[in-house]
Amino acid sequence: MRRTALKFIAIAALALLSAGCASNGGTKYRDMANVLAKIKPGEGRIFFFRADTPFGSALQPGVRLDKVAVGKSRPGSFFFVDRPAGTYLAATVADPQKTLGIPLEEGETKYVRMSPSFGLVTGSIVLDLETPEKAKAELGWLAYSGQALLDK
Repeated sequence: MRRTALKFIAIAALALLSAGCASNGGTKYRDMANVLAKIKPGEGRIFFFRADTPFGSALQPGVRLDKVAVGKSRPGSFFFVDRPAGTYLAATVADPQKTLGIPLEEGETKYVRMSPSFGLVTGSIVLDLETPEKAKAELGWLAYSGQALLDK
């Protein structure tokens, strides 16, 4: 009897873990990378991405760039924006005082990792610039969450 209960608990935990890890059903980066529009002259591109892990999966705040909604931090997903060369401040709606400065030059692509972090009372999403090599290694398996998921 005890062994059956332990098996049930293990199966239930595995199901919950799998559900927490499941990325949204969008198109994977690896399937769309070759068809992305070229960056327009005078602009750069900023990719925002988040690994597909169950850790902090309930935290899915909107992301703003210079106080304008650009996407949502969802596990296993990415989105990108093209902007004129300049310096931008990125923050989440849940924690607008914690900003990340992103200097962007013409033709340049920057990558911003979104990672869950937990404090004593609440959790938040931390934004950090990532190297192109590390970002590209992870992007392939992430799903595009683009414009349809904006928090207005």
